[in-house]
Amino acid sequence: MPTIISSDGVRLNYTDEGDGAPVVLIAGFCAPLESWELQRSALAAEGHRVIGFDRRSHGASESPPYGQRLSRHGADLHELLGALELDAVTLVGGSMGASTIWAYYDIFGGARLRSVITVDQTPKMINDDTWEYGFYGLTRENVGTYFDGGIPDTGHGPRGDRSAGIARLVAALGGPPAFADPGTPERRALLHDHAGQDWRDVIARISVPSLFLAGRDSQFWPCEHATAMAATNPLARATILQDCGHAANLDQPDLVNAAILKFLT
Repeated sequence: MPTIISSDGVRLNYTDEGDGAPVVLIAGFCAPLESWELQRSALAAEGHRVIGFDRRSHGASESPPYGQRLSRHGADLHELLGALELDAVTLVGGSMGASTIWAYYDIFGGARLRSVITVDQTPKMINDDTWEYGFYGLTRENVGTYFDGGIPDTGHGPRGDRSAGIARLVAALGGPPAFADPGTPERRALLHDHAGQDWRDVIARISVPSLFLAGRDSQFWPCEHATAMAATNPLARATILQDCGHAANLDQPDLVNAAILKFLT
């Protein structure tokens, strides 16, 4: 697979196919670019140029002991777009991949962008008096230790994997994708940084059309985060996916693909 070298010396993996309107797919915490295979194939079939991106310490990219914060992940995305000379690009981010997009926009703005699509990521994970759609049970008081044992079972949403979507992904890839270990020091630092962010002010000033997709039965946060944030930006809209948990691209790949393609047209 092709790679770029970031400005701080990290090898970052990507895939690139097609020559239509460019779409960059950015996966969530510990997920490799292959986890988007069901979306990649749907987008490619509609004539899009599809770029998959492994963030640092994800997939086949290197995992250095530095740069494990979303601002650096946003800078890595900026460097990928520059290296590939991409303009009028649509960024699609799932979970932490969405936060990577918001970090990118916060620093570099929307000059290279056509649109933004985010999949089941609340813009603020900490619950407080100003925000009730954060990670279930996460507060300012416990944020420093809440994820010490990994991502907890919140008691919300469907349990276990969604076998139909997983089976389709495995069949498309010829085997299961390789998810990263969430317990390494690098990824624990990244998760802690992720948990403390608040992207609401960034989202409110995004100057290109945005689509917020949310799983009705997300295991991590109430789906109302999507409609709440879409209401802050006149160029944004929200779609709530029924019978769908956090991993929407696997739980309901056909619904996700249809929503993405409809938005792009």
